[in-house]
Amino acid sequence: MMKNEALIDRLAQTHTLTLAEYEALVAGQTPELAAYAAQRADTLRRAVYGTEVYVRGLIEVSSVCRNDCYYCGLRRSNAACERYTLTDAQILDCCEAGYSYGFRTFVLQGGEGVLSAHRVCALVREIKTRRPDCAVTLSLGEYPTADYAAMRAAGADRYLLRHETADPAHYARLHPVGMSFENRMRCLRDLKALGFQTGCGFMVGSPGQTPQTLAQDLKFVETFQPAMCGIGPFLPQKDTPFGKEPPGTAEQTLYLLSLLQLIRPNLLLPATTALGTAAQDGRERGILAGANVVMPNLSPVEVRKKYALYDGKICTGEESAQCRDCLARRMEAIGFRIVTARGDIKEV
Repeated sequence: MMKNEALIDRLAQTHTLTLAEYEALVAGQTPELAAYAAQRADTLRRAVYGTEVYVRGLIEVSSVCRNDCYYCGLRRSNAACERYTLTDAQILDCCEAGYSYGFRTFVLQGGEGVLSAHRVCALVREIKTRRPDCAVTLSLGEYPTADYAAMRAAGADRYLLRHETADPAHYARLHPVGMSFENRMRCLRDLKALGFQTGCGFMVGSPGQTPQTLAQDLKFVETFQPAMCGIGPFLPQKDTPFGKEPPGTAEQTLYLLSLLQLIRPNLLLPATTALGTAAQDGRERGILAGANVVMPNLSPVEVRKKYALYDGKICTGEESAQCRDCLARRMEAIGFRIVTARGDIKEV
């Protein structure tokens, strides 16, 4: 057996490798190795989640952001970005519409520094009062520990905070002075300690990324043991400093999805919109590679184009019900099924 296939087998059995071994797997990617990793990942995922795919209703609450990350179209310095912030009533209406379509998790995502902790807590309490059988996931960036504690006490179930990269030097390449790798890691530790189902994640193919930096990401996921991990290809946005950088690839993203599934077989792994943007069948291929979550957009149709993290984003025009039905058909075509459930992580 080839050396890298043997590493895949050992990862599937022990769920741990050394940094050097992760780097060898990343650097040694071939179509054949990726197919082998996907096969092993699919077997492990089916043992935990079967053919169920969980849906999360994504609500993009604001395109305003205090940060100036070099890769993101919502960055503070981007004068071309159309800014909006949904009202509480609009957010609650999105949840009510989503509930009627069968969604039992709502993801409130937006730029940093827009929604105060007080407002977030009030929204969470109202959603949970109206729909106590639903989970609420927040993806609103960095807050002080006390604010996270208040959100958890208000009833928030999950928090997704992409770490972007586990390499401090690479983090500094992607972010301006004033944004802190150490604070990002503090936030993730706080969220997990407070009892959130905590999600991290990283971009694939971001400027300056190497097999060594990706190995650090894989090792971080192995040691941190998140409930969720969101990854997608880096896709440039024309009005950012990285607007002319080459995009990440669907192929590398799919391979890394399989490796993440082998590291933690019960991990909740989205087949992301970015993956579906990078390849027309990206989300289907993501599920086949080991992912088990899709996140249709519940945001009001009129604001979707304004939430321009990157160029060419899909699903900016479909009604939420159409988007969900389309995804359901696409999942059924590859032998999987969307289920109406909160979709909590299953302990193994």
